[in-house]
Order: sequence, then structure tokens, then C-alpha cells
Amino acid sequence: MNKTCSRLGIKPADRILAVRISTQSLQLFEHSRLAKSHAISTSRRPPSNVKDSLGTPRGLHEIAERIGDGQPPGVVFKARVPTGRHFSEFTDAGPNLITSRILWLRGLEPGVNLGGNVDSHQRYIYIHGTNHEERIGEPFSGGCVLMRNLDVIELYGQVRAGDHVWIGD
Repeated sequence: MNKTCSRLGIKPADRILAVRISTQSLQLFEHSRLAKSHAISTSRRPPSNVKDSLGTPRGLHEIAERIGDGQPPGVVFKARVPTGRHFSEFTDAGPNLITSRILWLRGLEPGVNLGGNVDSHQRYIYIHGTNHEERIGEPFSGGCVLMRNLDVIELYGQVRAGDHVWIGD
């Protein structure tokens, strides 16, 4: 990741999230030291940075926005707005709901995950909670990084906008 930062002329952040698709895990590093590790779920499709692929995009990202401060665990978001309802109240839950907190990602690599048809932010790629916590640890999402609700709330409290997120195999 440091090579990517150097190539892009970006100073590495003090806090870095490493999303590992192959192990379905996310690690939080603070000042280059492992602070926490979480089980996650990435896309059920192969990794892909291309729009409409439903694949989890690889490469260097940053947290562009943090959404959901103070919301209760399990609250459902629609268009990044809390509905005020817990996921258990939804009978039309479908494959996955966006719950508890949202960390909206922005790609930092032009032509890889930033701009054109590979723009992670325009694809609405998030790290967020899910109504299907039993699926955490296996590929299940439509491109986002899914976490258990209490885990994403904890992580949300530890990271800030501008922190880096590396997604790789």
C-alpha cells in the first residue's frame, strides 16, 4: 500500500483499513500497528472495479463520508438516510439491507477506482452493517463490505473521513 501511496503522491494515513477479500477479513491499523480485526463479507461475485459489476472494487480508497452517528444498532438506511426502523421490521428485507453505520468510500487511483466507469464513490461502495449477520465471513454482498452491526458501530467510532482503505485479494 505504501508503494501505491508513493506512486499517487499521497501521504499514508495514520489509520488504515485493510480489507482482504480472500480471507473475508478487515484489519484496522493505527500508526502501522494492528488495532483490531473483524470478519466481513465482500461481493458474492468476483472482485471488480467496473460499474454495474456488483463486484467489490480493489485498490486504495479513502473514507469519504461517515453516516449514521448516534443511530441505534440495526437501523435501516435508504439513500443514506435513517428510516428510524430496525431491520427486523422489514418483511421485504431482500438479500441485504444497509444498517447501523455507513462508511462511504472514494477511490484514490485514477482509472482504477476513481473516475469513469470504475468510480467507487459513484458506485455507492460502502462499509456498512447488514441484516444478514449470519452470512458474515462468506462472500455475500453486492459489492460493499458488510460487517456485523455492533462491529461497524465500533469501527465507525475509531475511523475518520480521509482514513485510507486498502481492498485487495
